[in-house]
Amino acid sequence: METSSIRVLVAEDSEEFRKFICSTFGERPEFRIVGEDTDGLRALQRADELRPDLILLDIGLPSLNGIEVARQVLKLSPKSKILFVSQESSPDVVREALGTGAHGYVVKMDAASELLIGVSAVLRGDQFVGRRFAGHDFFGASDPVASLEFRTQGAFEPLQLNMKIPRRHEVQFYPDDPSLLLDVTQFIGTALKAGHGAIVVATESHRNSLLRRLERHGVDIAAAIELGKYISVDAADALSAFMVNGVPDPARFLKFFGDLIVTVAEAAKGEQPRVAVFGEGVQLLCSQGNAEAAIRVERLTNRIANTYDVDILCGYGPGTVQGGMDNHVFQRIREEHSAVYSR
Repeated sequence: METSSIRVLVAEDSEEFRKFICSTFGERPEFRIVGEDTDGLRALQRADELRPDLILLDIGLPSLNGIEVARQVLKLSPKSKILFVSQESSPDVVREALGTGAHGYVVKMDAASELLIGVSAVLRGDQFVGRRFAGHDFFGASDPVASLEFRTQGAFEPLQLNMKIPRRHEVQFYPDDPSLLLDVTQFIGTALKAGHGAIVVATESHRNSLLRRLERHGVDIAAAIELGKYISVDAADALSAFMVNGVPDPARFLKFFGDLIVTVAEAAKGEQPRVAVFGEGVQLLCSQGNAEAAIRVERLTNRIANTYDVDILCGYGPGTVQGGMDNHVFQRIREEHSAVYSR
């Protein structure tokens, strides 16, 4: 989807919150607000007329509630993506709303931190719910409507949302190990529960902690390892496989990760197997004072992301978050990713 063509219809009866939404999107040239409605029936008519790319939909609308609007809109304009933005936070309400075929749900109280993250996920064809709903299975793997979502995105600040980059190569800067492990557990665990594959390139302590957390979250990690659907590699060992004289060798890098991805994808099988990849080798390079090599690795990773059916999350830990990275380097790393998050 071209960024200039992201046409947004806002259906929200609260003037104050509608202004917040429009102001948020008004700062981003890739979006264009094509309509604002305060009434459910009018929103339905406008959706039929405009066929927008994205509809931000409240539930408590007069004349026709948002859930019924969604049901009818997806018959009239099936290509429109719907993201509910509502004050309702009951899991039962969320389940009913998403049962219409909508792609995501954001609670208004969390919109400042989650709205743009949810929009990014929905526009690339994923499903989204905020962190407050962690542990709820709204998108069962057997649900024919559900598309793959590797992560229940968290309530963290979107430092960058580069809608121009179609690949899924994201980065998150973490202030501490617990934060890192929480999100990586969700990222990897959701992929495995959906029947997809996963690759983790991390330090030994993080790999061991992740295994325990995945088990506690109901992932049969032993079976995933046995079947070859889950591969864990030490980050330092990975670097030694493709680094030559302090810089990544492109041929070695692409072969190393390409072989891993093909192996895991074949083991995952499935109709359209994807592979979730988490890596913190770049963090090791930065901690060694080799930020230029980290940036080169990120650029090579973009080639991987554009070649294979993968979802990649790069992690930078406390040493880079807490004043340990030069601002220029920080910006260059951000620019190599499709989305950048920071806690």
